[in-house]
Amino acid sequence: MKNTIIILISLLLSSTFILADDHIVKPEEISKSDVAGAMYVRPSMTKTTHEDGSIALDVTSFLSTDGKYETGMYRSAASHINVNEPWGVDEFFFVIQGSITLTSKDGSVLTIEAGEGASIPKEWTGKWDTDGYSKIWAIYYGDSKE
Repeated sequence: MKNTIIILISLLLSSTFILADDHIVKPEEISKSDVAGAMYVRPSMTKTTHEDGSIALDVTSFLSTDGKYETGMYRSAASHINVNEPWGVDEFFFVIQGSITLTSKDGSVLTIEAGEGASIPKEWTGKWDTDGYSKIWAIYYGDSKE
C-alpha cells in the first residue's frame, strides 16, 4: 500500500511538472482582413507623428519569446525622412499599397512598389521618401531589442 501511494504521488507530481512546463507555441497569422486594414483597429495599434508632421500607424502582431524577432504592419502618410543614424535593426518589409523610395548615403536609389519587398540592414543610412504606403514588416534585433 505504501509503495502504491508513493507511486501515485510521484505520478501526480511528475504530471504537474509536465503540465507546468507545457508551453504551446503556435504560428501567428496576418489575415487578409488584417492586410485590408483591420490590423490598424487593434487596441495595440500605436499612432506616431514624425518630425515632418506625417502620421504613421504601427501594430506588432508577433514578438518572439527572446525579444529578438518581431512582425507586424505599418501604414504611413506621405513622408520624407532623413535617416542620419544607422537604421538599428535588420528589417524585411513587403509593400501592400503605395511605394517607398530609399536613397542610400552613397546616392544609390531603390524604389519598392506595391507587391514588392526589400531588406534594410541595421547599418543603413539615407533618405526614406513616400507619398504614402502600407507594409508588412519583420524585424530582427540581434543581441537585444532597443
